Amino acid sequence: MTPDNLPIDRYDAQLTEKRERLVSMMAPYSAPEPEVFRSPIGHYRMRAEFRIWHDGDEIYHIMFDQGTKRRLRVDSFPAASLLINQVMPKLLQGITPHKALRHKLFQIDYLSTLSGEILVSLLYHRQLDEAWQRLAEQLRGSLRADGFNLQLIGRASKQKVCLDRDYADECLMVNGRGMIYRQTENSFTQPNAAVNIHMLEWAQDVTTGAQGDLLELYCGNGNFSLALAKNFNRVLATEIAKPSVAAAQFNITANQINNVQIIRMSAEEFTQAMQGIREFNRLKGIDLSGYQCETIFVDPPRSGLDAQTLKMVQAYPRILYISCNPETLSDNLATLSQTHNITRLALFDQFPYTHHMECGVLLEKR
Repeated sequence: MTPDNLPIDRYDAQLTEKRERLVSMMAPYSAPEPEVFRSPIGHYRMRAEFRIWHDGDEIYHIMFDQGTKRRLRVDSFPAASLLINQVMPKLLQGITPHKALRHKLFQIDYLSTLSGEILVSLLYHRQLDEAWQRLAEQLRGSLRADGFNLQLIGRASKQKVCLDRDYADECLMVNGRGMIYRQTENSFTQPNAAVNIHMLEWAQDVTTGAQGDLLELYCGNGNFSLALAKNFNRVLATEIAKPSVAAAQFNITANQINNVQIIRMSAEEFTQAMQGIREFNRLKGIDLSGYQCETIFVDPPRSGLDAQTLKMVQAYPRILYISCNPETLSDNLATLSQTHNITRLALFDQFPYTHHMECGVLLEKR
């Protein structure tokens, strides 16, 4: 597959293969038939990163073929959002005439939103000076004059030049409600907005009628926390990355949600706190014993849950597990299935035209 030639005609076959592979992986755990959520067949990625190739005074986006390592020029990228595709050529047209903007530029990162905002980061192998900032401000002004709601950031080693702000605000329609999500530059966000909406709506559906409070680990910017808040008395959520915690706090206020509490700590640290192994100043004033959490939600990194967290999770009657790596999910289920049954299973095609799968399972205690 080349950047300009998505195998759209093979999408259904690829999705069927993923479904069959997931069914096979979940068979040892007597999982029900998966609910399958499709991706748009093009313009589904809200993020994209490109290396920059210099050919004399000309620059252009490139990618490398994963199989052959061959360099591929990218003038358009159908996998990326329409907004990214619209900005890409305009941005290079504005950079190319100015040596101070193109000199030692080696990468451009794009973060777009369905709400029409786009954040662009220019990465350099040199320090950025006042001349760069002056021209970058002119470039940003020109792109805004063209109608783009754009933020521009320059990055170099130990240097970040933010011309205005380093975030974009997304708005997703989740079961008829507009949810505001601040997305900070260089922090994790879900790459496929349409599939993210499917995930949020599915998570709301499987927790409808849930009792008590919700504990969430790895909450990021509150993507799931805020969408699930309406189904629970209270939500207690943890996240270790400071920018994500700050975004989550903004999102709580922006969405006028008053039953979500964010704690800045890792899942491993929270497990230690719950088990009384360590005390944390960050938990002062928070009565963990006051929460009646009948459900725990986890969306771990590709490595899955660590052994101690896995053991802690087993104590909850209901476990909602979103996984970006079914292999480590399957490993975790070898333990979780000793105490819980899988009652719902979903395949979210977050990464079409690739081998990767995102899936969700609801487990309920026997």
